[in-house]
Amino acid sequence: MPWFKRSDKGILTPTESKREVPDGLWFKAPSGKIIHTRELKSNAYVVPEEDHHVKIGSKEYFEILFDNNEFTEMDANMESADPLKFVDTKPYPRRVKESQKKTELKDAVRTAYGKMNGLDIVVACMDFTFIGGSMGSVVGEKIARAIHHALITKTPMLIISRSGGARMMEAGYSLMQLAKASARLAQLDEAGIPYISLLTDPTTGGVTASYAMLGDFNIAEPGSLIGFAGPRVIRETIGKDLPKGFQTAEFVLEHGFLDFIIDRRNLKTRLSTLLKMLQ
Repeated sequence: MPWFKRSDKGILTPTESKREVPDGLWFKAPSGKIIHTRELKSNAYVVPEEDHHVKIGSKEYFEILFDNNEFTEMDANMESADPLKFVDTKPYPRRVKESQKKTELKDAVRTAYGKMNGLDIVVACMDFTFIGGSMGSVVGEKIARAIHHALITKTPMLIISRSGGARMMEAGYSLMQLAKASARLAQLDEAGIPYISLLTDPTTGGVTASYAMLGDFNIAEPGSLIGFAGPRVIRETIGKDLPKGFQTAEFVLEHGFLDFIIDRRNLKTRLSTLLKMLQ
């Protein structure tokens, strides 16, 4: 696919290699503002004075939430199988291996438990850089096991969603994860253990249709894209123009699907306060 990556004249199309968080010394915000990455990190990866939330992954969220970045990761080496022998432009196992090499992740979610401002918490955080944060069998199983851990230890659960939806390479196996995760969350609810869902940019598809919207509190970061189907699909289906700001966190909050929007810089403090109230 020559349009995807051009290297014949030293031109590299950045689509596949683009990182969520810059690894150089400087970061250029969408407005054109230049900021040192050290300052960006100290500000919870939010551009100062602009409130632009840079897209980050599990590594950065764990740094922000866990005290002293100390945590115990669960099921760290779980990897996807290939039950359908799926092939599109490349075999599924090859796609997984390439994503693992590029992202240094095993799959699209990491789960861990530790302390947050002295409070016990279990966190499952999705990584969009791994095949679009798609939900396959590993994502569903790791989240289900994390919820089970929260259940048996009576520890509050936080799921940070950032996903393009179900993983097409696993078809029905992927869709089964919606029911599995939802059933586990029902057990958590029956036990009276808090579950908070944080929706980040973007949260779409099967993830939105399952655990992302089942929290005791559903919260989001400013400006996050939240929805089931994409705007283009909806527009073509209903044959009408969509409202301004459609599927932004602010629009979703206004229409009653979120409890509140939270600035990432206040995330740890607000979550701790919320859990203390619930306990």
